[in-house]
Amino acid sequence: MILFNYLLMCLIFGTTFLAIKVGINASSPPFFSAGLRFLVAGLVILLWMVWRKKATFALLLRKEMLLSGLGLTFGTFSMLYWAEQHVSSGIAAVLSATGPLMIMLIQMSVLGEKTTVRSALGCMIGFAGVILLMLSDLSISSAADHWWLMGGIAILIGEICYASGALYSQRVIQRLPNVSPIALNAAQMIYGGLLLLLLSFFTEQVHLEQMLEPNAIGSLLYLIIVGSMAGHSIFYWLVAKTNPVFPSTWLYVSPIIAMATGSILYHETVTWVSIIGMITIIGGTVVTNLDKITQLMHVNKKA
Repeated sequence: MILFNYLLMCLIFGTTFLAIKVGINASSPPFFSAGLRFLVAGLVILLWMVWRKKATFALLLRKEMLLSGLGLTFGTFSMLYWAEQHVSSGIAAVLSATGPLMIMLIQMSVLGEKTTVRSALGCMIGFAGVILLMLSDLSISSAADHWWLMGGIAILIGEICYASGALYSQRVIQRLPNVSPIALNAAQMIYGGLLLLLLSFFTEQVHLEQMLEPNAIGSLLYLIIVGSMAGHSIFYWLVAKTNPVFPSTWLYVSPIIAMATGSILYHETVTWVSIIGMITIIGGTVVTNLDKITQLMHVNKKA
């Protein structure tokens, strides 16, 4: 059951990037679509947790939920949704896998934490992969079109937001040990969704007929129900049944799924350079986190 749910989670997270692309190509406003996705998903999950008496609405009154939503949902997905107007879903997924590398960089440069030579080497390998990915897009883009570059940079900025939010959320979870992580995630999604809708109000024109396009509706429903509600529920179920590290390895599997589905189902261009870049980023991420993975797996075996 654990292996089945793990593979299902990887499949879900790997296909959400293509679902975002489908919705955007159907003329769905990026920020509005993202905001609606996370607001609805967060509300449904929180209502479910309240109904089961595992959370209260008072959780929404805590400033930690706003700050977590600012980094994890608003910062990350405003950049990702905007970028997918200009880059393929496969490239977006692989660049999104740099999140653990960003966490390591923030820990070293901002928090002043010491790191191992192996982790530093992993960061260098991972960012070499980023450069390869940029070169792969350069090879298939016209010289006059630099929006792909802006999209790639936007995703990397979003991953810095994700890394900051993830590090802050770790402290929040420790500060609120009696609150379910699922409820905490739902609350931060609500705030992130509201901030995305606020951004949409000032930057986008939303037309109802665009949102009623079959591809737009299908994309939104898939992202709300499958991507946000089912995917994250499986993730936290796996955390409870195994350890915090094992479910997080979806970052190493889902980019491969995303690139394959984008190529097969949406005819996105995949070059040998982009494949090498993907392998390099995933390899660098594994090397960067190898010490922590080994340590936590060892602790889990003892337990």
